[in-house]
Amino acid sequence: MADTQQVDEGAGAKQDAKAERRAAKLAKQISSFAQAHGGAEGQIAYIGQKGARIVLVGEDGGWGDLVAPTFAIAEQAVKKSGITTHDDFDGEFANKVKTGPYEWTRMAGIQLGGPSND
Repeated sequence: MADTQQVDEGAGAKQDAKAERRAAKLAKQISSFAQAHGGAEGQIAYIGQKGARIVLVGEDGGWGDLVAPTFAIAEQAVKKSGITTHDDFDGEFANKVKTGPYEWTRMAGIQLGGPSND
């Protein structure tokens, strides 16, 4: 039984190392976004089996998102990047997002029969 336990421990360590690398890669991407946009804030949202979505909003109003395989990895990445996080995407945080014509025609235009910007 000790052999099985060692194999399981090895697999766990391998998964932990993989998760650590993924969190580090996401943290680097978050930091890069923050640097390009004069700083950034974020919000983590659980999206089911797909993992967690990290929504980023730059100080200049630019926005983007990343998907982490798990909520824990998303939290670890955000912590490593050092950005401020919010529990919800509402209020002052949501008001920081600046959208342009592309977003308006994609979000509202499709719903209302407007151009699809294909």
